Amino acid sequence: MMKNLEGSELGIWAAHGEGNFYFPLNENKYQIPAKYSYNKYPSNPNGSDYNTAMLSSNDGRHLVMMPHLERSTFPWNWGYYPDNRNSDEISPWIIPFQNAYKLSLIHI
Repeated sequence: MMKNLEGSELGIWAAHGEGNFYFPLNENKYQIPAKYSYNKYPSNPNGSDYNTAMLSSNDGRHLVMMPHLERSTFPWNWGYYPDNRNSDEISPWIIPFQNAYKLSLIHI
């Protein structure tokens, strides 16, 4: 679902303080498609191991996440939206929804 967002640094809403990703194994044993910018609050609001914001299955078909990309799909939803993207009608966070839709068509 996160295809086409590789290398992106995007703002996103996090509306939680409970729960976190705890991993007993080394980071390379997990599929972590998205991370918080750094390990301290407010970037990593709950202290998840390896700054993990999202975790996926090995095949990429299952994704769990802490932040709320559904609350970040429009530029006006963001507290700050980059000036160099001021012509966007929809934020890049729409891409995971588009990818999920495409995946659903393949697996019908």
